Amino acid sequence: MNRARLVGVVALFALAGCSQGTPAAAPSAPSASSTSSAATPAASAPAGFASGDVRISLVRQLSSGDYFEQWLAGAQAEAKALNVKLEVSSGDGNNDKQALNLEQAVTSKSDAIIVDHGFAQTVQPAIKKAADAKIPLVAFDVDPGTPGAITLDQDDHQIAEQALGALKADTGGSGEVVYVYVAGFAPLDRRDETWNRFKKDNPGIKQVAQIGVVNSSTASAVADQAKAALQAHPGAKAIFAPYDEFAKGAALAVKELGLGDKVKIYGADVSTADIGVITEPGSPWVATSATDPSNVGRVAVRAAALLVAGSQVEHKLTVPPTLITQKGLRDAGITGVEQLTKAFPSLATPDVARVPWAAS
Repeated sequence: MNRARLVGVVALFALAGCSQGTPAAAPSAPSASSTSSAATPAASAPAGFASGDVRISLVRQLSSGDYFEQWLAGAQAEAKALNVKLEVSSGDGNNDKQALNLEQAVTSKSDAIIVDHGFAQTVQPAIKKAADAKIPLVAFDVDPGTPGAITLDQDDHQIAEQALGALKADTGGSGEVVYVYVAGFAPLDRRDETWNRFKKDNPGIKQVAQIGVVNSSTASAVADQAKAALQAHPGAKAIFAPYDEFAKGAALAVKELGLGDKVKIYGADVSTADIGVITEPGSPWVATSATDPSNVGRVAVRAAALLVAGSQVEHKLTVPPTLITQKGLRDAGITGVEQLTKAFPSLATPDVARVPWAAS
Protein backbone atom coordinates (compact mmCIF):
# COMPACT_ATOMS: atom_id res chain seq x y z
CA MET A 1 0.00 0.00 0.00
CA ASN A 2 3.87 5.91 -1.03
CA ARG A 3 1.91 9.04 -0.91
CA ALA A 4 -0.04 10.95 1.82
CA ARG A 5 0.59 9.59 5.28
CA LEU A 6 -1.93 7.47 7.09
CA VAL A 7 -0.39 6.50 10.42
CA GLY A 8 -0.94 3.31 12.36
CA VAL A 9 -3.30 1.58 9.97
CA VAL A 10 -2.97 -1.34 7.70
CA ALA A 11 -1.80 -1.34 4.12
CA LEU A 12 -3.82 -3.07 1.48
CA PHE A 13 -3.94 -5.26 -1.15
CA ALA A 14 -4.32 -6.06 -3.91
CA LEU A 15 -3.72 -4.95 -3.00
CA ALA A 16 -2.69 -4.41 -3.63
CA GLY A 17 -0.81 -2.35 -3.42
CA CYS A 18 3.61 0.91 -5.57
CA SER A 19 6.18 0.37 -8.17
CA GLN A 20 8.70 2.59 -9.88
CA GLY A 21 11.38 2.01 -12.45
CA THR A 22 11.80 0.40 -15.82
CA PRO A 23 12.36 -3.19 -16.88
CA ALA A 24 15.89 -4.51 -16.98
CA ALA A 25 17.46 -4.96 -20.37
CA ALA A 26 17.30 -8.74 -20.24
CA PRO A 27 14.05 -10.26 -21.51
CA SER A 28 11.93 -12.07 -19.00
CA ALA A 29 11.86 -15.83 -19.14
CA PRO A 30 8.67 -17.81 -19.04
CA SER A 31 7.85 -18.49 -15.43
CA ALA A 32 7.07 -21.56 -13.43
CA SER A 33 3.45 -22.22 -12.74
CA SER A 34 2.05 -20.27 -9.83
CA THR A 35 0.98 -23.53 -8.28
CA SER A 36 3.42 -26.19 -7.18
CA SER A 37 3.86 -29.05 -9.60
CA ALA A 38 5.74 -32.29 -9.60
CA ALA A 39 7.73 -32.28 -12.80
CA THR A 40 11.45 -32.68 -13.29
CA PRO A 41 13.51 -29.51 -12.65
CA ALA A 42 14.88 -27.99 -15.85
CA ALA A 43 18.27 -27.16 -14.30
CA SER A 44 20.33 -28.04 -11.27
CA ALA A 45 19.60 -25.91 -8.21
CA PRO A 46 22.39 -23.53 -7.15
CA ALA A 47 24.41 -24.81 -4.21
CA GLY A 48 22.71 -22.74 -1.53
CA PHE A 49 19.27 -23.88 -2.63
CA ALA A 50 20.29 -27.51 -2.92
CA SER A 51 21.61 -27.46 0.66
CA GLY A 52 18.69 -25.45 2.07
CA ASP A 53 20.94 -22.68 3.35
CA VAL A 54 19.20 -19.75 1.62
CA ARG A 55 17.39 -17.42 4.03
CA ILE A 56 14.79 -14.96 2.76
CA SER A 57 13.17 -12.50 5.17
CA LEU A 58 9.53 -11.64 4.51
CA VAL A 59 8.78 -8.36 6.29
CA ARG A 60 5.05 -7.68 6.32
CA GLN A 61 3.02 -4.72 7.46
CA LEU A 62 -0.05 -6.82 8.17
CA SER A 63 -0.78 -10.50 8.54
CA SER A 64 -4.48 -10.67 9.46
CA GLY A 65 -7.29 -10.97 6.96
CA ASP A 66 -8.11 -13.49 4.23
CA TYR A 67 -6.07 -11.81 1.53
CA PHE A 68 -2.91 -11.57 3.61
CA GLU A 69 -3.26 -15.10 4.96
CA GLN A 70 -3.59 -16.51 1.45
CA TRP A 71 -0.67 -14.40 0.23
CA LEU A 72 1.50 -15.82 3.00
CA ALA A 73 0.37 -19.37 2.29
CA GLY A 74 1.48 -19.00 -1.32
CA ALA A 75 4.84 -17.53 -0.29
CA GLN A 76 5.45 -20.34 2.19
CA ALA A 77 4.52 -23.01 -0.34
CA GLU A 78 6.90 -21.56 -2.92
CA ALA A 79 9.68 -21.29 -0.35
CA LYS A 80 9.21 -24.96 0.51
CA ALA A 81 9.29 -25.91 -3.17
CA LEU A 82 12.54 -23.98 -3.64
CA ASN A 83 14.10 -25.34 -0.41
CA VAL A 84 14.32 -21.82 1.03
CA LYS A 85 14.08 -20.80 4.70
CA LEU A 86 11.40 -18.10 4.79
CA GLU A 87 11.64 -15.99 7.94
CA VAL A 88 8.38 -14.11 8.41
CA SER A 89 7.71 -11.04 10.55
CA SER A 90 4.68 -8.75 10.73
CA GLY A 91 4.26 -5.19 11.88
CA ASP A 92 0.64 -5.99 12.75
CA GLY A 93 -0.42 -2.71 11.15
CA ASN A 94 2.22 -0.70 13.04
CA ASN A 95 4.50 1.07 10.56
CA ASP A 96 7.29 1.64 13.09
CA LYS A 97 7.27 -2.02 14.11
CA GLN A 98 7.53 -3.08 10.48
CA ALA A 99 10.48 -0.71 9.98
CA LEU A 100 12.21 -2.24 13.02
CA ASN A 101 11.61 -5.75 11.66
CA LEU A 102 13.13 -4.65 8.37
CA GLU A 103 16.18 -3.22 10.15
CA GLN A 104 16.61 -6.57 11.91
CA ALA A 105 16.43 -8.43 8.60
CA VAL A 106 19.23 -6.24 7.27
CA THR A 107 21.31 -6.68 10.43
CA SER A 108 20.89 -10.47 10.31
CA LYS A 109 22.25 -10.43 6.74
CA SER A 110 19.40 -12.29 5.10
CA ASP A 111 20.20 -13.53 1.62
CA ALA A 112 17.23 -11.54 0.31
CA ILE A 113 14.35 -9.52 1.72
CA ILE A 114 10.72 -9.21 0.64
CA VAL A 115 8.84 -6.15 1.91
CA ASP A 116 5.09 -6.83 1.80
CA HIS A 117 3.18 -3.52 1.84
CA GLY A 118 4.08 -0.71 4.19
CA PHE A 119 4.26 3.05 4.56
CA ALA A 120 6.96 4.36 2.25
CA GLN A 121 8.44 6.93 4.62
CA THR A 122 9.04 4.38 7.36
CA VAL A 123 10.40 1.51 5.25
CA GLN A 124 12.53 3.42 2.75
CA PRO A 125 15.43 4.21 5.15
CA ALA A 126 15.83 0.52 6.01
CA ILE A 127 15.44 -0.47 2.37
CA LYS A 128 18.33 1.86 1.54
CA LYS A 129 20.40 0.12 4.23
CA ALA A 130 19.62 -3.21 2.57
CA ALA A 131 20.78 -1.81 -0.76
CA ASP A 132 23.96 -0.46 0.81
CA ALA A 133 24.59 -3.90 2.31
CA LYS A 134 24.07 -5.49 -1.13
CA ILE A 135 21.05 -7.48 0.06
CA PRO A 136 18.63 -8.15 -2.82
CA LEU A 137 15.16 -6.82 -2.10
CA VAL A 138 11.68 -7.25 -3.57
CA ALA A 139 9.06 -4.65 -2.60
CA PHE A 140 5.42 -5.62 -3.00
CA ASP A 141 2.87 -2.80 -3.14
CA VAL A 142 5.17 -0.23 -1.57
CA ASP A 143 7.53 2.32 -3.13
CA PRO A 144 11.04 1.20 -2.09
CA GLY A 145 12.57 4.55 -2.94
CA THR A 146 15.74 2.74 -4.05
CA PRO A 147 16.43 2.12 -7.74
CA GLY A 148 18.11 -1.21 -7.10
CA ALA A 149 15.06 -2.81 -5.49
CA ILE A 150 12.72 -4.98 -7.53
CA THR A 151 9.10 -3.83 -7.38
CA LEU A 152 6.21 -6.27 -7.53
CA ASP A 153 2.69 -4.99 -7.98
CA GLN A 154 -0.71 -5.99 -9.07
CA ASP A 155 -1.80 -3.96 -12.10
CA ASP A 156 -3.96 -1.68 -10.00
CA HIS A 157 -4.96 0.56 -12.88
CA GLN A 158 -6.24 -2.47 -14.75
CA ILE A 159 -7.99 -3.73 -11.61
CA ALA A 160 -9.96 -0.49 -11.44
CA GLU A 161 -10.55 -0.47 -15.20
CA GLN A 162 -12.03 -3.96 -15.15
CA ALA A 163 -14.35 -3.26 -12.23
CA LEU A 164 -15.42 0.07 -13.67
CA GLY A 165 -16.00 -1.52 -17.07
CA ALA A 166 -18.52 -3.83 -15.42
CA LEU A 167 -20.10 -0.88 -13.59
CA LYS A 168 -20.43 1.05 -16.84
CA ALA A 169 -21.95 -1.91 -18.67
CA ASP A 170 -24.52 -2.47 -15.93
CA THR A 171 -25.48 1.20 -15.49
CA GLY A 172 -25.36 2.19 -19.13
CA GLY A 173 -22.77 4.79 -18.24
CA SER A 174 -25.01 6.97 -16.11
CA GLY A 175 -26.09 7.13 -12.51
CA GLU A 176 -25.12 8.18 -9.01
CA VAL A 177 -22.21 6.30 -7.45
CA VAL A 178 -20.83 6.12 -3.92
CA TYR A 179 -17.04 5.81 -3.91
CA VAL A 180 -14.97 4.15 -1.17
CA TYR A 181 -11.38 5.36 -0.90
CA VAL A 182 -8.63 6.15 1.61
CA ALA A 183 -5.56 8.04 0.39
CA GLY A 184 -2.01 7.07 1.22
CA PHE A 185 -2.00 3.41 0.18
CA ALA A 186 -0.22 2.76 -3.10
CA PRO A 187 -2.76 0.31 -4.57
CA LEU A 188 -5.71 2.50 -3.65
CA ASP A 189 -3.99 5.61 -4.94
CA ARG A 190 -3.40 3.97 -8.31
CA ARG A 191 -6.99 2.73 -8.44
CA ASP A 192 -8.11 6.25 -7.57
CA GLU A 193 -6.21 7.61 -10.58
CA THR A 194 -8.24 5.32 -12.81
CA TRP A 195 -11.49 6.31 -11.09
CA ASN A 196 -10.80 9.98 -11.73
CA ARG A 197 -10.07 9.33 -15.40
CA PHE A 198 -13.20 7.20 -15.63
CA LYS A 199 -15.38 10.02 -14.29
CA LYS A 200 -13.95 12.45 -16.86
CA ASP A 201 -14.51 10.00 -19.68
CA ASN A 202 -18.03 9.14 -18.48
CA PRO A 203 -19.76 12.38 -17.45
CA GLY A 204 -23.01 10.50 -16.91
CA ILE A 205 -21.46 8.88 -13.83
CA LYS A 206 -21.89 11.16 -10.82
CA GLN A 207 -19.93 10.61 -7.61
CA VAL A 208 -22.35 11.67 -4.88
CA ALA A 209 -20.30 10.64 -1.86
CA GLN A 210 -16.82 9.49 -0.89
CA ILE A 211 -16.43 7.33 2.19
CA GLY A 212 -13.74 5.05 3.54
CA VAL A 213 -11.67 4.04 6.53
CA VAL A 214 -8.88 1.52 7.05
CA ASN A 215 -8.44 0.09 10.52
CA SER A 216 -8.64 -3.19 12.40
CA SER A 217 -12.36 -3.48 11.56
CA THR A 218 -12.50 -1.90 8.12
CA ALA A 219 -15.55 -3.75 6.82
CA SER A 220 -17.81 -2.87 9.74
CA ALA A 221 -16.65 0.75 9.76
CA VAL A 222 -17.29 1.10 6.03
CA ALA A 223 -20.70 -0.53 6.48
CA ASP A 224 -21.72 2.26 8.87
CA GLN A 225 -20.44 4.91 6.48
CA ALA A 226 -22.12 3.31 3.48
CA LYS A 227 -25.47 3.16 5.25
CA ALA A 228 -25.29 6.87 5.97
CA ALA A 229 -24.23 7.69 2.40
CA LEU A 230 -27.00 5.61 0.84
CA GLN A 231 -29.60 7.13 3.11
CA ALA A 232 -28.36 10.61 2.21
CA HIS A 233 -28.35 9.78 -1.52
CA PRO A 234 -31.35 7.55 -2.23
CA GLY A 235 -30.75 7.84 -5.99
CA ALA A 236 -27.43 6.00 -5.84
CA LYS A 237 -27.41 2.79 -7.83
CA ALA A 238 -23.80 1.65 -7.53
CA ILE A 239 -20.87 1.58 -5.11
CA PHE A 240 -17.31 1.46 -6.37
CA ALA A 241 -15.33 -0.17 -3.56
CA PRO A 242 -11.86 -1.09 -4.89
CA TYR A 243 -10.68 -3.17 -1.92
CA ASP A 244 -12.41 -6.31 -0.71
CA GLU A 245 -12.85 -5.13 2.87
CA PHE A 246 -14.52 -2.00 1.50
CA ALA A 247 -16.76 -4.12 -0.70
CA LYS A 248 -17.73 -6.44 2.15
CA GLY A 249 -18.69 -3.46 4.29
CA ALA A 250 -20.68 -1.92 1.47
CA ALA A 251 -22.48 -5.22 0.86
CA LEU A 252 -23.45 -5.39 4.52
CA ALA A 253 -24.87 -1.87 4.36
CA VAL A 254 -26.88 -2.56 1.22
CA LYS A 255 -28.25 -5.76 2.72
CA GLU A 256 -29.24 -4.08 5.99
CA LEU A 257 -31.03 -1.29 4.11
CA GLY A 258 -32.85 -3.78 1.87
CA LEU A 259 -31.45 -2.21 -1.30
CA GLY A 260 -30.06 -5.33 -2.93
CA ASP A 261 -32.30 -4.97 -6.00
CA LYS A 262 -31.31 -1.34 -6.49
CA VAL A 263 -27.65 -0.85 -5.54
CA LYS A 264 -24.84 -2.95 -7.00
CA ILE A 265 -21.25 -3.14 -5.79
CA TYR A 266 -18.10 -3.31 -7.91
CA GLY A 267 -15.00 -4.25 -5.97
CA ALA A 268 -11.42 -5.46 -6.08
CA ASP A 269 -9.47 -8.41 -4.67
CA VAL A 270 -10.81 -11.84 -3.83
CA SER A 271 -10.70 -14.38 -1.01
CA THR A 272 -12.77 -17.37 0.03
CA ALA A 273 -14.77 -15.14 2.36
CA ASP A 274 -15.33 -12.67 -0.49
CA ILE A 275 -16.61 -15.45 -2.72
CA GLY A 276 -19.11 -16.37 -0.03
CA VAL A 277 -20.39 -12.79 0.09
CA ILE A 278 -20.53 -12.41 -3.70
CA THR A 279 -22.40 -15.66 -4.32
CA GLU A 280 -24.90 -15.56 -1.45
CA PRO A 281 -28.53 -15.13 -2.53
CA GLY A 282 -29.42 -11.52 -3.22
CA SER A 283 -25.84 -10.26 -2.89
CA PRO A 284 -25.32 -6.77 -4.36
CA TRP A 285 -21.60 -7.43 -4.95
CA VAL A 286 -21.70 -8.40 -8.62
CA ALA A 287 -18.11 -8.11 -9.83
CA THR A 288 -14.57 -7.92 -8.51
CA SER A 289 -11.25 -7.56 -10.30
CA ALA A 290 -8.47 -9.48 -8.65
CA THR A 291 -5.28 -11.43 -8.71
CA ASP A 292 -4.87 -14.69 -6.81
CA PRO A 293 -3.13 -13.61 -3.58
CA SER A 294 -1.50 -17.01 -3.17
CA ASN A 295 -0.05 -16.71 -6.65
CA VAL A 296 1.32 -13.24 -5.91
CA GLY A 297 3.03 -14.54 -2.77
CA ARG A 298 4.64 -17.26 -4.85
CA VAL A 299 5.86 -14.73 -7.42
CA ALA A 300 7.46 -12.62 -4.67
CA VAL A 301 9.45 -15.60 -3.37
CA ARG A 302 10.47 -16.67 -6.87
CA ALA A 303 11.74 -13.18 -7.64
CA ALA A 304 13.75 -13.07 -4.41
CA ALA A 305 15.20 -16.53 -5.10
CA LEU A 306 16.31 -15.47 -8.57
CA LEU A 307 18.08 -12.45 -7.10
CA VAL A 308 19.90 -14.63 -4.56
CA ALA A 309 21.03 -16.88 -7.42
CA GLY A 310 22.39 -13.88 -9.32
CA SER A 311 19.83 -14.21 -12.11
CA GLN A 312 18.50 -11.23 -14.01
CA VAL A 313 15.02 -10.14 -12.96
CA GLU A 314 12.87 -7.45 -14.50
CA HIS A 315 13.11 -4.34 -12.36
CA LYS A 316 9.33 -4.01 -12.32
CA LEU A 317 7.15 -7.12 -12.07
CA THR A 318 3.42 -6.76 -12.57
CA VAL A 319 0.75 -9.40 -12.00
CA PRO A 320 -2.28 -8.83 -14.24
CA PRO A 321 -5.79 -9.15 -12.78
CA THR A 322 -8.89 -11.02 -13.91
CA LEU A 323 -12.48 -9.81 -13.77
CA ILE A 324 -14.48 -12.22 -11.63
CA THR A 325 -18.23 -11.89 -11.86
CA GLN A 326 -20.97 -13.11 -9.58
CA LYS A 327 -22.50 -14.98 -12.49
CA GLY A 328 -19.20 -16.65 -13.36
CA LEU A 329 -18.69 -17.83 -9.79
CA ARG A 330 -22.22 -19.14 -9.49
CA ASP A 331 -22.20 -20.84 -12.88
CA ALA A 332 -18.92 -22.63 -12.05
CA GLY A 333 -20.03 -23.54 -8.53
CA ILE A 334 -16.99 -21.80 -7.01
CA THR A 335 -16.97 -21.71 -3.22
CA GLY A 336 -13.29 -21.03 -2.46
CA VAL A 337 -10.16 -19.52 -3.95
CA GLU A 338 -8.57 -22.92 -4.44
CA GLN A 339 -11.11 -23.52 -7.23
CA LEU A 340 -10.64 -20.16 -8.92
CA THR A 341 -7.79 -20.91 -11.28
CA LYS A 342 -9.76 -23.73 -12.89
CA ALA A 343 -12.69 -21.46 -13.66
CA PHE A 344 -10.52 -18.38 -14.28
CA PRO A 345 -7.18 -19.74 -15.60
CA SER A 346 -5.81 -16.26 -16.30
CA LEU A 347 -5.29 -15.89 -12.53
CA ALA A 348 -2.23 -18.11 -12.87
CA THR A 349 0.81 -16.17 -14.10
CA PRO A 350 3.37 -18.72 -15.28
CA ASP A 351 5.33 -16.05 -17.16
CA VAL A 352 6.33 -14.02 -14.11
CA ALA A 353 9.70 -14.70 -12.47
CA ARG A 354 10.31 -18.24 -13.64
CA VAL A 355 12.90 -20.16 -11.60
CA PRO A 356 14.71 -22.40 -14.09
CA TRP A 357 15.84 -24.99 -11.55
CA ALA A 358 12.38 -25.41 -10.00
CA ALA A 359 9.89 -28.10 -10.94
CA SER A 360 7.58 -26.85 -13.66
